[in-house]
Amino acid sequence: MSLLDVRDLHASVGEDDGQAILKGLNLQIQAGEVHAIMGPNGSGKSTLANILSGRPGYRVTRGTLSLDSEDLAVLEPHERAQAGLFLAFQYPVEIPGVSNMEFLKASTDSLAKARNAEQPDAAAFVRHVRTLAESLDLDPQFLKRGVNEGFSGGEKKRNEILQLLLLDPKMAVLDETDSGLDIDALKVVAEGVNRYRNDNNGVLLITHYQRLLDYIVPDVVHVLADGQIIQSGDKNLALELEAKGYTWLT
Repeated sequence: MSLLDVRDLHASVGEDDGQAILKGLNLQIQAGEVHAIMGPNGSGKSTLANILSGRPGYRVTRGTLSLDSEDLAVLEPHERAQAGLFLAFQYPVEIPGVSNMEFLKASTDSLAKARNAEQPDAAAFVRHVRTLAESLDLDPQFLKRGVNEGFSGGEKKRNEILQLLLLDPKMAVLDETDSGLDIDALKVVAEGVNRYRNDNNGVLLITHYQRLLDYIVPDVVHVLADGQIIQSGDKNLALELEAKGYTWLT
């Protein structure tokens, strides 16, 4: 059984007569695998991420999607997070007035409560978060500031990898986590993702650029076009796309 299982997924944006974006998408990711999705603008990559996370305004019209055999379609966004789904946003939002540390502690406590687990000791939690922040070249002083408030693009992306390592979900969906990163920040983010990946979880990377895949080597690369996966292959497919573009496929 796949960890993430998407079958014949049709989805649209908006109301009943909204624009169809996904048109029969199939995707299965096993535990321990990293899959990368590439494709031209408007092909449905970010729509897939939004559908998986349950973002309002996106509607599944046909098909199924499940995480570890649990039907995601019937769950609210926070319930999907509690089930083990994590989304790193293409454009991380700022939350003024809520410190990073408060946000991370509330997230961790919420997961513990949902799973009937013991909440972490506050002092040990703070030490752990500071250690993670330093490992991602984030000044621990950032933990006292509003979530992503005044952060650079690279700091926002590294902050999301901090959340990923702390929450340790079953499935990480990373929506263009590499966008806007210089090479040094890209390496730090990639090292964090590689530290997260293991035989029990999965990663879905959504990216435009092959360079990320030099540092996070995928098991499978998919090409998404016009709402469907039209080609799959190993990491060499990304190199071919880099050289040829998408027109030879689309």
